[in-house]
Amino acid sequence: MGSKNVVDMIETASKVHYSGFHVNGHMNGLEPVSVKDTTSASDDIQRQPFVIGVAGGAASGKTTVCDMIIQQLHDQRVVLINLDSFYHNLTEEELAKVHEYNFDHPDAFDTEHLLSCMEKLRQGQAVDIPKYDFKTYRSSVFRRVNPTDVIILEGILIFHDPRVRKLMNMKIFVCTDADVRLARRIKRDTVQNGRDIGTVLDQYSKFVKPAFDDFILPTKKYADIIIPRGGDNHVAIDLIVQHICTKLGQHDLCKIYPNLYVIHSTFQIRGMHTLIRDSQTTKHDFVFYADRLIRLVVEHGLGHLPFTEMQVITPTGCVYSGVDFCKRLCGVSVIRSGESMENALRACCKGIKIGKILIHREGDNGQQLVYEKLPNDISERHVLLLDPILGTGNSAVQAIKLLISKGVPEGNIIFLNLISAPQGVHVVCQKFPRIKIVTSEIENGLNEEFRVIPGMGEFGDRYFGTDDD
Repeated sequence: MGSKNVVDMIETASKVHYSGFHVNGHMNGLEPVSVKDTTSASDDIQRQPFVIGVAGGAASGKTTVCDMIIQQLHDQRVVLINLDSFYHNLTEEELAKVHEYNFDHPDAFDTEHLLSCMEKLRQGQAVDIPKYDFKTYRSSVFRRVNPTDVIILEGILIFHDPRVRKLMNMKIFVCTDADVRLARRIKRDTVQNGRDIGTVLDQYSKFVKPAFDDFILPTKKYADIIIPRGGDNHVAIDLIVQHICTKLGQHDLCKIYPNLYVIHSTFQIRGMHTLIRDSQTTKHDFVFYADRLIRLVVEHGLGHLPFTEMQVITPTGCVYSGVDFCKRLCGVSVIRSGESMENALRACCKGIKIGKILIHREGDNGQQLVYEKLPNDISERHVLLLDPILGTGNSAVQAIKLLISKGVPEGNIIFLNLISAPQGVHVVCQKFPRIKIVTSEIENGLNEEFRVIPGMGEFGDRYFGTDDD
């Protein structure tokens, strides 16, 4: 690429720069990315409930486990939905031979109704869940269930249908000894359901045990977690609740992409975001609080680099077992907004090498020009890619492609930004599943002009003081 073109591009870069701008042309062998594809992946991002499936044999302690999870998730909105609520209403003919009806067979449940209710809850709609009466064998009343943070689906065959399994974020199988389950079933059915012990034992040998062997036990292989002893296993339940709380603290996109990291939000971080997003904030304050946020993102990103264990002797003569920082490291900023992140990186990594990439749209034909100045040994280094805004993801994709073309392994790239649009996250994470993205907040999306919303305006203009006004 000629030096004249480079100068022209750098001069042009002092004007408005759209991070993640749509480009149609290509140069240096880099293929364009269509904005149409980036926005279709997630037009209506909304908070999805965390769905837990709890399966196991009859009277294995599933309900007890569910109750203990709900009790420990006291600061979350949790609803328990029992598969038993979705038994088919028995016909007059079936009622006449009710003792020959197999309530433990998959066909006994109205799975389509369950799926319909779950779909509405996932869309943020309230639903009416039936209440099944085991004395009349019909659903005569309903209970209203509102959208919630956590949904627990409990039932002997809750793992049987793959469509139901697909809805679950966590699958738990409660494993209890067969003799214990039989004793509990006898007590429950005779006391709560008014059945005589002979009928209970006959039903157990004729339907319950064969159904467990044929339908329930085989679904154990789908479980993420197997809990022996049911509700008596407090350690297992405590670990499960801790995992659920961790997941609930994550953005939905973090559940989809394990390579996406959103730094933990505090009132301090929220306050800094409020200031830099305010259109009335002065340039001085914008730079001050943006630098603070950038420093947090950079520190978090550095925490994802590999390390080696080492020991040192402290001034007291004691041995301290710690770690040594990654030595082969460099930064690459996307001109020009990315240059705002360079000072924070230099403050954290003394003497770090920093390269530059310019991705720009020239004229109306969408021809893309790419300028790069990177360390000669970049293929041997871990790379921190710097760009404060992840919008459509097009600029990020082109920059990452360039780094990979220079021999940088995909897994050695960490992309640091302040805010990310869901559309851009989808594009980058799907195309490069081994890179890591570290950001401080996930945005609502993009508007019709492909600008991040709510966003913070043109970051480069506000940071470097080149607003038109």
